[in-house]
Amino acid sequence: MDARSTDAPTTPGRTRGPRIPDLLRQPGFRRYWTGQTVSGLGDQISALAIPLIGVTVLHADAAAMGFLGAAAWLPTLLLGLPAGQWADRRRRRRHVMLAADLARAAVLVTVPVAAALGLLTLWHLYAVSFTVGTLSVFFEVSNPHVFKALVPADRYVAGNALASGGRAMAKVVGPSVGGLLVQWLSAPLSLLADAATFLASAFSLARVAPVEPPPAPRTGRPFAAAGGFILRSAVIRPALAATATVNFFTFIGSTLFVLYATKALHLDPGLIGAVLGAGALGALLGATCATRLLARIGVGRGFALGCVVFAAPMLLVPAAGGPQRLVLGLLVCAQFTSGLGVIWIDISLATIFAVHVPDDLRSGVFGAYQAVNLGTRPLASLLGGTLATVAGLRPTLWVAAAGALTAWVWLLPSPLLRRHGLPEQAGAPARTKV
Repeated sequence: MDARSTDAPTTPGRTRGPRIPDLLRQPGFRRYWTGQTVSGLGDQISALAIPLIGVTVLHADAAAMGFLGAAAWLPTLLLGLPAGQWADRRRRRRHVMLAADLARAAVLVTVPVAAALGLLTLWHLYAVSFTVGTLSVFFEVSNPHVFKALVPADRYVAGNALASGGRAMAKVVGPSVGGLLVQWLSAPLSLLADAATFLASAFSLARVAPVEPPPAPRTGRPFAAAGGFILRSAVIRPALAATATVNFFTFIGSTLFVLYATKALHLDPGLIGAVLGAGALGALLGATCATRLLARIGVGRGFALGCVVFAAPMLLVPAAGGPQRLVLGLLVCAQFTSGLGVIWIDISLATIFAVHVPDDLRSGVFGAYQAVNLGTRPLASLLGGTLATVAGLRPTLWVAAAGALTAWVWLLPSPLLRRHGLPEQAGAPARTKV
């Protein structure tokens, strides 16, 4: 998510969608995009393989799966804000991203090694999830500066659409590949594929040399600056409340999905991967049409629409039952439609950040935002594991889906919904009062 001002739209209330393929003709962005897409493919393999290791190899119950999900996202809650402030004051954030890629590859390799030696435990899996999550925080807070340095001023919507589309393509292939690798090789060995993608990402980043924005000056109260900006913003504050709400409740479902699909619905890893891949197909379609959609209805309304479309189909997950074909149909429909919504949230939110967040607070605000937004995930994992232990998997999934539907309510008092476009795009400076 990056701040860039653009030229004024040619038609009031509308923006002309740039030709997305133009960006891929630029070697720097193409290498960056390729590395991120390949790395995203590996992430999807791990997102399926690690829970399957917990369920099928280490026989984790609902509570243990809650702890596993919490371990992966606790670093975002604890480190998102300080890591963002730290990245703002770095001169070469690309080097931070390179180091994070290499370290994540090394950490993941320890899982198949430990499994081969008969030493793999749930505590090892918790530690790996926590460490990879920590490294990912530093990677992600550094990424906006590199993105900004690679994307021209009038291409940030297209750039974010391409980046989201790349992640969506990875999600199309990743779960299916992950499910097959788990069946063919075993869940621990499938993590070697993710480690390889981190190496590929590092190779791509090493071949990019962007001129990054200068480091922010040191101030006496760096945390207060980013947090204060979010609290004062009539646009960023309700957006954060909405995404934190939808993240919290949908992640309860995500934490329990593999356990639910394996134990309650009796699906094998290949079918689970195919279902998750359907969600990625929806995200890919959403990324393809996002530029036109946001130009037509506005970024704010597109964001609100994404919140509803992401959450509503998840009601089909606890409703799934009966013959396996019906179960698969309901799950595929839920994942596909939710994929549309989540990608619209992603792209519209990235564009909102692009306009409203000043350069010198970029990583700090991003880190603070993610600390709250994604920091809800470890809490959701723990709550989901506890509720499923007490009340059962299916009732917990009903609560999660219903709660996620309330996210859009936070946007009602926001001026974001009343704007068709983003007037600040018309040559405004990066620092904008909102």
